[in-house]
Amino acid sequence: MEAHNFVTFRKERDLGAIITDTFKFIRLEWKPFFSYILKIAIVPILLAVASVLYISYASSKAFSGIDFENLATVKDGSFYGDSVEIIVAVFLMLIFYLVAYVMINIGSLYYIKSYIENNGQVNFEEIKQKVGEKFWAFVGLGILIGLIVFVSMLLCFFPAIYTGIVLSLASSILVFENKSVLDAIGDSFNFIKGHWWETFGISIVIGILVSILGYIFSIPAVIYQIIQGMSLLGSDDPSQMMSMFSDPIYLVLNIIANVGKSFFAIITLIATVLIYFDINEQKNAAGTIDQINSLGR
Repeated sequence: MEAHNFVTFRKERDLGAIITDTFKFIRLEWKPFFSYILKIAIVPILLAVASVLYISYASSKAFSGIDFENLATVKDGSFYGDSVEIIVAVFLMLIFYLVAYVMINIGSLYYIKSYIENNGQVNFEEIKQKVGEKFWAFVGLGILIGLIVFVSMLLCFFPAIYTGIVLSLASSILVFENKSVLDAIGDSFNFIKGHWWETFGISIVIGILVSILGYIFSIPAVIYQIIQGMSLLGSDDPSQMMSMFSDPIYLVLNIIANVGKSFFAIITLIATVLIYFDINEQKNAAGTIDQINSLGR
């Protein structure tokens, strides 16, 4: 594949190059990349979306059962039953989102690995196999990272930031170095040594950029919510305000916003992989060695 149509991951980069190559990879690979990621995670994504729709509908229904003139009473006996249904739906939504998040991360990382190893020619069957093989490993990795960051937060705020940045590279180490979950977590601390501040700085810039881009998807829903809220402002029945959350137009706009934000989050993942290879190249010069070895073939 020609150099201008291929992103070389194994090389050193500064902040500008990381941002540029992140969007270059998306520009070159967006169609096969996103279509395959969507194919992998479509079931949990649809279930999560269905859960969000049901939560909005059930919340609107539950609040319509409240007598706001006498808060000690409920218009009918369905409020408490609806509340239980909402709690169950929220729990299911979190589970579906977790499954979708894990599958998107596994699929994205192994897509990039296949892309690198095959010079841009991705082996989709291999990715599908890895998603099945590594699912529980990624779940375990996510749980352990969450626990470590949580304990760090209890100790002090800065240790939580420190461990969060360190462990952001654990999934890349797990995939690209074929490490176990515990080894990936342990090796993250040694791997980032001497490169924490640059990783922190790049992560902040990427995070701000992705947040701004992701917010674009929320603008239509926010505008519609403001317009609807103003139209109901003079209503004597506060429960009518809650009816907006079961409005089909608002729900569709909200779903578009959430799905858009989820796919923009992949930008962070790609940038993190580029950070990993940047540090790896500085420490081990793996990409340079590969280029030298390829000259003798």
